[in-house]
Amino acid sequence: MPDLLLELRSEEIPARMQRKAAGDLKKLLTDALVEAGLTYEGAREYWTPRRLTLDIRGLNTRSADVREDRKGPRTDANEKAIEGFLRGAGLTSIDQAHVHSDPKKGDFYVAHIVKPGRPAEEIIAEVMPGIIRNFPWGNPMRWGAASAKPGSLRWVRPLQSIVCLFGPEHEETQVIPFAVDGIVASNMTYGHRFHAPQAITVRRFADYIEKLEKAKVVLDAERRKEIIAADAANIAFANGLELVEDEALLEEVSGLVEWPQVLMGSFEEDYLAIPSEIIRLTIKTNQKCFVTRRPGEETLSNKFILVANIEAKDGGKEIVHGNGKVVRARLSDAKHFWTRDQGNLPDLETLEASAKKFDLDLKKPLDQRMAKLDALNVTFHAKLGTQGERVQRIRALAAELAKATGADPVLVDRAVVLAKADLRTEAVGEFPELQGLMGRKYALLQGEDASVAAAIEDHWKPQGPSDRLPADAVGLTVALADKLDTLVGFWAIDEKPTGSKDPYALRRAALGVVRVLLERKVRLRLSTVVKDNDLLSFFHDRLKVYLRDLGARHDLIDAVLASGSHLPLEGGGRSEAAGGGDGQGRTKDHPTPSLRADPPPQGEGIANDDLLMVARRVEALTAFITSEEGLNLLAGTKRATQLLAAEEKKGTAVAASVDPALLKLDAEKALYAAVTQASTEARAAIAGEDFRSAMEALSNLRGPVDQFFADVLVNDEDPAIRANRLALLGLIRSATGTVADFSKISG
Repeated sequence: MPDLLLELRSEEIPARMQRKAAGDLKKLLTDALVEAGLTYEGAREYWTPRRLTLDIRGLNTRSADVREDRKGPRTDANEKAIEGFLRGAGLTSIDQAHVHSDPKKGDFYVAHIVKPGRPAEEIIAEVMPGIIRNFPWGNPMRWGAASAKPGSLRWVRPLQSIVCLFGPEHEETQVIPFAVDGIVASNMTYGHRFHAPQAITVRRFADYIEKLEKAKVVLDAERRKEIIAADAANIAFANGLELVEDEALLEEVSGLVEWPQVLMGSFEEDYLAIPSEIIRLTIKTNQKCFVTRRPGEETLSNKFILVANIEAKDGGKEIVHGNGKVVRARLSDAKHFWTRDQGNLPDLETLEASAKKFDLDLKKPLDQRMAKLDALNVTFHAKLGTQGERVQRIRALAAELAKATGADPVLVDRAVVLAKADLRTEAVGEFPELQGLMGRKYALLQGEDASVAAAIEDHWKPQGPSDRLPADAVGLTVALADKLDTLVGFWAIDEKPTGSKDPYALRRAALGVVRVLLERKVRLRLSTVVKDNDLLSFFHDRLKVYLRDLGARHDLIDAVLASGSHLPLEGGGRSEAAGGGDGQGRTKDHPTPSLRADPPPQGEGIANDDLLMVARRVEALTAFITSEEGLNLLAGTKRATQLLAAEEKKGTAVAASVDPALLKLDAEKALYAAVTQASTEARAAIAGEDFRSAMEALSNLRGPVDQFFADVLVNDEDPAIRANRLALLGLIRSATGTVADFSKISG
């Protein structure tokens, strides 16, 4: 079976695009080959800064013949119908058709059409120009004289050559001839831009990769990463240091070089007074270099590791010197930012009103920055007001949430008013990804409580399913308030996630709320903050994802959420109503979220808004429903609810309540007594949040339910008795519904 080697060589492709582009090329070509009737044994993609390569093994030499039977008109059809059939089938005479007989329809013509297969070379040459011309680059460019012509080739960077070779492993290969805008496919490629710029003739993949290696090109990106990581770790170890690993930077750097050469540079130790996070980001962002540290230490050393693309004759001294100059210049800027952020702003007299509004101390640098943020009316969102207004909303909400989390309200308030202050620092202006972290550092420098400083950094957390939660109750409270305000606000202005689009990361915010509530066991009635049923459903969706990831069955989660029961709150779950009148952060489109004094009464308001209790009910239901008693009760309960639902759908009369006087048979009397007792016990257990005991109480229905269906005809001829028995089934549905909607459970 022959193999196919394809290389598209261009000017440097941005590192962030290379991996996806190589994958796109493999999918586009293999899909096109399969669509044309070819099969292959395997395909692998490769990429470097200057080339995308495909190695396709075991490709058919030609596509299979295609046979098709095309049914025509009856043999006694008119001449025009027969002529149309001949044209459509590609026949020149009716003698080329076959006559088939059908007992009902009579005799009719059938054309047996055979489309012969095509050589693989022909198919490849046909599909490749279209793949290249329509390649899904995000922002392709045109170049050269041809770029002025309509329909000229567009590529991410100027395309320079194409290799396209086809043939068996141990025989001569052939160039598959095709051209795109004057670039003709050949067996010629080129090695390293500086070390080996001469043309190289290749025959097949093994020959190709060997010759590239000799020409100072490591084709496999994963191998380049391994070389860089190993050499960087070794050079750090040789200098008594350890490499600070950075997978994202390693991926990027491997896409910047074809022949990686690892070197070590340094900068003055005076710059180590700057926080390590700033040093690392400065060196990474500006020079794509790795940082190092002493083994076991958190702070960095003054040595950094760079990756060059050439073997310098001087051993890399000039490269190290040049990179060191740039690193020192950037660190000098960073040191300037760090120092200025700890000093006074020049216009303190203009910030007094904002300082009073937020209880700020203008003698402290971070307080000054918060006052400045408010005084400048920095917009959070056009429809949701300024950052200052947002902080006031979060402040009011956090004060109430502190009652549920048990956090110190004074520390919570201080953390909230300083949480966004570092937006006005020069360090965060230069490196936005340091927001929160720099706030914590500046807070500690000005003597803030450690919990307040930690909360300033942690109020952004968790950023995803694997990110850590805030460290303590103060941070948890501020994080909850921040995320809830965001969600309520964007729902209020109808800026919700749609499909794969979520520009404001609202799914992540909701998952963060779910994780905080469940993993820190916080009792919170979301309906006291969330007034929109659609938003509560959004929380339920995130909860489902979270619980399914932990192994919970989707049908059991749905059963609990569909039950519609309201659980009583105790302790921190009940909160006094928040303040928040005019001047407390309200905007026209986004009223301040507040906590209602009491949860909604039974049967009213939004159901299942205490996510911690939902999770506990799912856990208890999972344990119960997998037991023999649970499975048997499920079968009987589903029979009762399905029968009742069917009769309700038909409009059959159902009594408003069970009349004991109409219970004639022992089985229905026993079931009524059992349901009454089980309901009482289950509700008492639920009131005490003892869901396992609630399940056990319901399990006592198993015998009476089975006996009822064995002895009792529900649809009695007497309408009153029938309505009463249906009401009895309704009691079963209500009793089990205190825990879950059993009709949602599969099995």
